[in-house]
Amino acid sequence: MTPGSEFIMKNTKIIATHGPAISGESDLLALYDAGVNIIRFNFSHARYDVVREVLKIMRKNNRNGRAALSMLLDTKGPEIRTGDLSMKQEYKTGDVFKFYTDKKYFSEDGSALFCDYPYLGEDAFEGQVIDVDSGLFQVKVLKIHDTYLEVEAQNGALIGSRRHINLPGIRLKMPGITEKDREDIRFAVEESMDFIAMSFVRSKEHVEELRNYLKELGGEQIKIISKIENQEGIDNLTGIIEASDGIMVARGDLGIEVPIEKLPTYQSNMVRDTLAQGKFTIIATHMLESMIENPSPTRAEVSDIYNSVMQRSDAVMLSWETAAGKYPIQSVNVMSATICEAEKNIIPQHKDFSNAGLNSRDIEKKSLIKSAIYAGEEMGVQALFIFTKSWKLARLASSFRPNLPIYAFTMHLQSVAYMNVLYGVYPQLIENWDQEFIENIYSAIDLCKAKKLLKAGDRIMLVNDIRKGGKEIPLVELMEIT
Repeated sequence: MTPGSEFIMKNTKIIATHGPAISGESDLLALYDAGVNIIRFNFSHARYDVVREVLKIMRKNNRNGRAALSMLLDTKGPEIRTGDLSMKQEYKTGDVFKFYTDKKYFSEDGSALFCDYPYLGEDAFEGQVIDVDSGLFQVKVLKIHDTYLEVEAQNGALIGSRRHINLPGIRLKMPGITEKDREDIRFAVEESMDFIAMSFVRSKEHVEELRNYLKELGGEQIKIISKIENQEGIDNLTGIIEASDGIMVARGDLGIEVPIEKLPTYQSNMVRDTLAQGKFTIIATHMLESMIENPSPTRAEVSDIYNSVMQRSDAVMLSWETAAGKYPIQSVNVMSATICEAEKNIIPQHKDFSNAGLNSRDIEKKSLIKSAIYAGEEMGVQALFIFTKSWKLARLASSFRPNLPIYAFTMHLQSVAYMNVLYGVYPQLIENWDQEFIENIYSAIDLCKAKKLLKAGDRIMLVNDIRKGGKEIPLVELMEIT
């Protein structure tokens, strides 16, 4: 048991975004006690000095066993925005105005806007609808000129400086990693963060660019989560999944970039296709949006979380709800309770997945894990035990989506952090890791009994190694706890 909390048995993990609503160590621990597994830092807004202090608190509590929180840096990515304005501008439906593509010709006239995407004049087309301020303001392109677009307001809006712009249907001529991203990634490596969520991934080459940069910095151990936020990312999904460690269904920008009615289909397909490659998935954005201001969610939000769990996503994420909302801890409580309710109704369906990226020994262990899951469920055992120095075996077990908890034991805190994102995996640190596997088994059993996860008489299936003739041979074993 974690001191001061009751262990929440849920398979689907929760990511919470840090921000001004989280005040110091007590709030971080309250998030953990409510069911949070990973803390996300949004580097569209985060400051290095603030994040460093939060990471110190997280590491201290991870080391002393009070918490087990992973650290995720979310890059800003190559965004497109309007320019600076001296004051907000009001538009009415039908207003026609200039949308400048060349900053040196832009001047405020009460209605004109500037777009910092330099290829807008080349890529836009007459009749296209451009989304401004995350879709709150839509303008239709009437005519394309050398230095500006003539556009018509499709609705009324009040627009200020530096508003986000989406260009649905356009294959953007933008880098995978911006200069700001490079600075932030360097910070992630220096601070030994666990995950990097890469924004606006459009191809596997973007992921490979990040992986190569991490290797150059000595941070190749950091796991890469690719955020799918536009049609190009959807079109190139197979290659992106192959190149990534996990995928985030980033529904905010994606819901603007693609026809909104297609969003549920894309979400379902992304979870399915990512799982088919044995990778992890995160569903994000607008999950409990109303709880930024209100102490209780809408019925639709609860149903959204429920359906995301039923799709067997590894994790769900809270953004502004915990970063700047009035009810951050309550939001996590609602999410945890909904996850637990949904998981009562999941019908286990084990599907095999790709062997891509696995060596012969991994494939051998994957087969044993599959056998252990089927046999364990048929015999009604209480848990599956896995011993791993990294996180790979736990990832393989998780990808089968077993209907019994996976207790994964490791000697490394960083491996615990990686496994925090995996469905159904409860990572445990064995501090006195022994080269004799039988000693690790006894340590693991004692650890689970101390945390009241298992008791005498419970049975477990374990995937383990024995030494024979100087070699490690994997095996599956049924054990009863004494």
